[in-house]
Amino acid sequence: MVVPLKPLRRAKSRLAPDADASQRPLLALAFAQDTVAAALAAEGVRDVVVVTDDAEAGAAVAALGALVVPDSPGAGLNAALAHGARAVALRRPGAPLAALNADLPALRPAELARVLRRAAAFPRAFLPDAAGIGTTLLTAGPGADLRPAFGGHSRLRHAAGGAAEIPVAGVDSVRQDVDTAADLRAASVLGLGPHTARVYAALAPLLAP
Repeated sequence: MVVPLKPLRRAKSRLAPDADASQRPLLALAFAQDTVAAALAAEGVRDVVVVTDDAEAGAAVAALGALVVPDSPGAGLNAALAHGARAVALRRPGAPLAALNADLPALRPAELARVLRRAAAFPRAFLPDAAGIGTTLLTAGPGADLRPAFGGHSRLRHAAGGAAEIPVAGVDSVRQDVDTAADLRAASVLGLGPHTARVYAALAPLLAP
């Protein structure tokens, strides 16, 4: 599984109206830690490869058991994912691949495992985000190219590219990514992971609607 993570100082810019430049990196790192920890605990996930050039973030997710790969392309999200997919292919030739957002602080291992089992029925598959516009997970079976097209209206792009849309019932934690304060409040209703919960407890008054 490949998880892309941009440098923390540039992460979560859409939280700027509610969290300042010192708080957003803390949230971004906590989101990533909870995402990676849940992914590593999910049945069927053998490795989590985090693609990042952020030393602090890399050390934090490596401490959880992730393999950290530098973002040597430095050409944006999809290039980072393709780079990470190649790293996985070298490590485990012929293994299925998955790309997962780094901002899923309510992620539950059992729900992620359920999505991966559903995805295994298709050469390529994706899960739409909670807003129904973007994508939080993209998979490719053995021998299939991942072909990531994340960003913006990626749900339409992944569908147009031939990936099957995974049914969404019962997997809310895999869909609830966080870009805004409203997203974070929605994730808190689902139940935040421990890293995000600690940061959120301090910031919750600032993020009130």
